[in-house]
Amino acid sequence: MECTINGIGERAGNASMEEIVMGLVVRRDRFKAKTSINAREIYKTSRLVSKLTGFVIAPNKAIVGLNAFRHESGIHQDGVLKKRATYEIIRAEDVGFKVESLVLGKHSGRHAFKERLLKLGYKPNDHEIDEVFKKFKALADKKKQVFDDDIMALIQEEIEGKVPEVWRLNTFVISSGNRIQPSARIRLVFRGKIFENTASGDGPVDACYKAIEGITRVKCQLLDYSLQSVTRGEDAQGEASVRLRCNGKEISGRASSTDIIEASIRAYLQAINKIVFAK
Repeated sequence: MECTINGIGERAGNASMEEIVMGLVVRRDRFKAKTSINAREIYKTSRLVSKLTGFVIAPNKAIVGLNAFRHESGIHQDGVLKKRATYEIIRAEDVGFKVESLVLGKHSGRHAFKERLLKLGYKPNDHEIDEVFKKFKALADKKKQVFDDDIMALIQEEIEGKVPEVWRLNTFVISSGNRIQPSARIRLVFRGKIFENTASGDGPVDACYKAIEGITRVKCQLLDYSLQSVTRGEDAQGEASVRLRCNGKEISGRASSTDIIEASIRAYLQAINKIVFAK
């Protein structure tokens, strides 16, 4: 039998190798046939062919597509966790698929979320799960898919790097362009009261930090600022990291958001709150 890999082969219309092979594997009792192909190399081979040819594999491609073993619906995820064979006659690992199969999204439930935390090596208590799950649902409203790196960023911020929010972000408005000086209007909450300030800067982030400094009266030197993508895609979270020097001490802050300006503000505020809380 002449087959193709990713639809590429001797001629158009030839059968899909991965589908034929896995059909023989899972229905061996009916077809009374077997193959010597190592099925666990299917996914790796498919990715190699894609890389060499430059042809992208469709996400919905059977067996080797990224969505082939994914379940977003809450009831489906719960079913997979209870009895995997209900929705998966072929296991992801049978074809060498190492990507996590449960894609978390806005329809995902607390059970699936807790299961993912445990798989990632975290053992939060019920209160911590509730708090992180709230942030997860807010993030899921902004993103179609929430990846492991997104979840790790959330839990690291909520549990590992938890700092009392003495100063909390309320709202921010940015004005920026290539022919105007960037400015920022920031509103912060302190002990139930709202404080507002507007400042200009070399860029939107600099303007935000100057506005915050004017409100909090905490003057620090910005030693380092970095921004990186947490996951892939246009709706990926950006993680901002800052390092400040205040009164001879170096303080760091980190936060993530689908809005990089918001992430930058919250990272700065986390560092400020560490300083204020330590006094």
